[in-house]
Amino acid sequence: MEWITDPNIWIALVTLTVLEVVLGIDNIIFISILAGKLPETLQKRARSVGLLLAMLMRIGLLFSLTWLMRLTEPLFVVLAQEISGRDIILILGGLFLLAKSTHEIHTKLEGEAGGGAKAKAISFKSIIVQIILLDIVFSLDSIITAVGMTNVLGVMVAAVVIAVLFMLIFVGPISDFVHRHPTVKMLALAFLLLIGVVLIAEGFDQHISKGYIYFAMAFSVFVEMLNLRMKSKAVEPVQLRSPYAEQLATSGKKD
Repeated sequence: MEWITDPNIWIALVTLTVLEVVLGIDNIIFISILAGKLPETLQKRARSVGLLLAMLMRIGLLFSLTWLMRLTEPLFVVLAQEISGRDIILILGGLFLLAKSTHEIHTKLEGEAGGGAKAKAISFKSIIVQIILLDIVFSLDSIITAVGMTNVLGVMVAAVVIAVLFMLIFVGPISDFVHRHPTVKMLALAFLLLIGVVLIAEGFDQHISKGYIYFAMAFSVFVEMLNLRMKSKAVEPVQLRSPYAEQLATSGKKD
């Protein structure tokens, strides 16, 4: 129990928890978009199951650190580029995000013929399978970040659990906000396209500073919030009444 009085442990726990929450925001948005395809009665259940699966997957990977670190060893070479297991997962995950986000954007802008029938055909199981594929990609990136922050397994597990509990609390409001504002949903899909490109670049060892990515996303969100605020403050048109209408109304009250 000596770790309770160690300030370094607490600093690492707080820092890692914040990082896990930040890394999980895009996960929340994509889970919300996928769950939004289901009937309203199943959406909350799909979001909760998706986040709990993400937590279990990350904890499982934490207890498989030896295997995880082996993923960075080169498996083969393509055009003088060494490809490891981690690279394959990142590349496939990035392609999955690109394909899925492009399909979602196309659906929102162009629509689909017989959309009502197709919406009913989407099953809870198929949505969960898509969420699991997404969780694999983001869990790997999250765990590698955790391993780089601290070597205390208990701290890493605690940070993951706290972050997922935090996301479970706020996934509902975030999901409702995204679905209420179509422009925010489109912006979120654009972010996922960006993340997909970054994952593919990382898979080919082309490292892009996360600071640039987060700044671009934060600036875009700031501009969109200004647009939403201006729209909410839009002044309703004033209805002018003629003097004769006011006289008729006054005489009617006297009668």
